[in-house]
Amino acid sequence: MKIREAILITAGVFLTIGPVTGNDIVYGAEGPGQSAELSAESLRDKIRGGLLGQLLGNLNGLKHEMKYIAEPGNVKEYTPALPEGAWTDDDTDLEWVYIVAMQRQNVIMLSPHLIVQLWKERINKRIWCSNQYARQLMDIGFEPPLTGSIVLNPWADFNISGQFICESFGLVAPGMPQTAAKIGLNYTHVTIDAEPAQTTQLFTSMIATAFITGDMDKILDAGLDAIDPKCTIRQIVKDVRRWHKLYPDDWRATRRLVKQNYSRHGGAMRDRNGYELNTASTIAALLYGEGDLVKTLITAFNFGWDSDNNAATSGTIIGVIKGYRWMMMQNWNIIDRYRNTTRDDMPMDETITSFADRLIDLAERVIIEKGGQKLNVNGRNAYRIRLEKPANIVPMPNFAGEITRLRSKMKSRIETTIINENEVQKLAFAAYSAICLDLAQPLRRKYPDQWAKALDALNRYPKVVQVLFFHCPFPAGERLRKKAIASGLKKPARRIKIW
Repeated sequence: MKIREAILITAGVFLTIGPVTGNDIVYGAEGPGQSAELSAESLRDKIRGGLLGQLLGNLNGLKHEMKYIAEPGNVKEYTPALPEGAWTDDDTDLEWVYIVAMQRQNVIMLSPHLIVQLWKERINKRIWCSNQYARQLMDIGFEPPLTGSIVLNPWADFNISGQFICESFGLVAPGMPQTAAKIGLNYTHVTIDAEPAQTTQLFTSMIATAFITGDMDKILDAGLDAIDPKCTIRQIVKDVRRWHKLYPDDWRATRRLVKQNYSRHGGAMRDRNGYELNTASTIAALLYGEGDLVKTLITAFNFGWDSDNNAATSGTIIGVIKGYRWMMMQNWNIIDRYRNTTRDDMPMDETITSFADRLIDLAERVIIEKGGQKLNVNGRNAYRIRLEKPANIVPMPNFAGEITRLRSKMKSRIETTIINENEVQKLAFAAYSAICLDLAQPLRRKYPDQWAKALDALNRYPKVVQVLFFHCPFPAGERLRKKAIASGLKKPARRIKIW
């Protein structure tokens, strides 16, 4: 039986404990000032395990992506493998861009301006949906979090970027779910808002909690404590847990109930790429997987929809619990390579291990910044982590409230720009903002010549106009297109390639 060092949770007192078997974790006192001591070896093992679990779920899941919609898959046998190593895919490579920059800049929270610079330099292909839309908004001067606002980005209220671009930020905040959520939101708010932002908080908190317990009920409870009580995500998690209890040996029954209750758009993209079905699938994979990595990933594959993303998130959590050493002892065919096929101006010699080492380096920084310590005990490096209770960091926004807030904040700037500005980018920014904020009609009536000039400026960014008319989801996209046409913006005669 494999020997694993225990994690000791204390009320601020460092104690050295012996090894324990399996995945046992030793708990100490509860209450304020609670901390955990984790050896550097164990931290490294868990972070590497979480990253490898994410890569396996993502890349082994690609062949199942969007294949099982009306009915589930029927995968019965599966052996995790990366015989040619891993490669960049949007489930991990957007996080990779951020992680490399965070490490190079020696800062955890990159500024909105720097994030936009990174996207313009490095993220220009192999992006879809909300990511693609946000990228085009950046070209006309928008910065996060406006690029992911539910008022300005029609994908932002449902797209799953909130969950598939969050896992690394849970890995760099072990035992600190509030910090994990804050870091995650800094990067997922680039492209999403509302319910998807709740998924960021749900899953980063679960990943952070998996460092200190392997009990899936406790991990799920931590996730629930991190989200707004009013959000739909809370009911989704509760429903899947209830259905799992009713049908503990029949994942297909739960899948039918998920589809019946949360497939609300006839299986169209709004369903396939939405948080409802995919969050439910991820939670179901964790419950029916029963702590077994292979069984968890098989379940995620079979539930379908955007299954590689769901397998990656659930694989991250199980990877943290099981650890890298255990995973490598299974003799799976895994080559230590992370091949860059998508991102400009990024390393071409990255490996899975070097990617993980970046996360480990950042985790040490986060631990110390949040009041923890790096220790040396009997010649061994360890960390004292100041544990956090999960809590909701960003509540659910109200669309009407957000449009009112942004209109109040931006109206004067938009009007001044329309009247006085000659710079094309600023005029395009103002025109697009006015359309989204229901300011276009009064501006068009009051300043017809200046408004026509602003629309001409917006048309000089054909990719922005393309995503508005051709890559804009129902129903939010339809509402935005009607506003645009009413403002005088004409639909392009043909579709063009975005990347």
